[in-house]
Amino acid sequence: MHPILFYGVPEGCSFGAIVALEWSGLPYQLCRIDMPAVVSSEAYRRINAVAETPSLRTAEGRQVNQSMAILHHIGAHSPGSGLVPPQGTPGFDRFNEVLAFLNTDFFESFSPLWYAMEHGLEGGEQRTLTAMGHHKVRKVHADLENMLGSNPWLAGTQRSAADAYFMGIARWSDFHQVLDRRDFPALHALHERLKAEPAVHFAHAVEHGEAARSTGAFIGHVALRDVLESTTTMA
Repeated sequence: MHPILFYGVPEGCSFGAIVALEWSGLPYQLCRIDMPAVVSSEAYRRINAVAETPSLRTAEGRQVNQSMAILHHIGAHSPGSGLVPPQGTPGFDRFNEVLAFLNTDFFESFSPLWYAMEHGLEGGEQRTLTAMGHHKVRKVHADLENMLGSNPWLAGTQRSAADAYFMGIARWSDFHQVLDRRDFPALHALHERLKAEPAVHFAHAVEHGEAARSTGAFIGHVALRDVLESTTTMA
């Protein structure tokens, strides 16, 4: 049995988990979950009770939810990939610090913009939330620019799962047209470096339903219905 990543489209933060799986070299499958229709369905709640993506069905058949937990799981099962530094090292502490910032402050800064768009707000409410979102997004970019410093990658001198996760969220500033990333030179350089990664090209193509060539060990897609049927059969 191979791991199955349930990823949300469009513009899901599960993008980073796809990139991490490509970098890991682990064999895996993908299950496409349309948002908001399928992700909020009773069928998908059998996979993830809180109706969120990403979610990972492990090779042992266990379910792992939340991006941070999924990225740590992938790293632990591919120790040679460098996705997660060894526990107890300064690199591991740095990695967790950056990943936690991305998963909380960086992710949350876009919430006002998503809320305004998804709820079709207009007038004063829309302007207020948009202004709040732009302020928060610029602030976290400035903070992350300082955290990055002169390092080529977020966790130091080697790419990690934190960089994969960053790429999945950073593109939201383009989607919402918040800022010019060139105002943050270190982050802009990181973003351009990641854009050139074959795994990033693959994740982008997969999200858009385009023909994609894996540079990892992607086995193929599986339908949610088939996953649920196989789960029932094994029970």
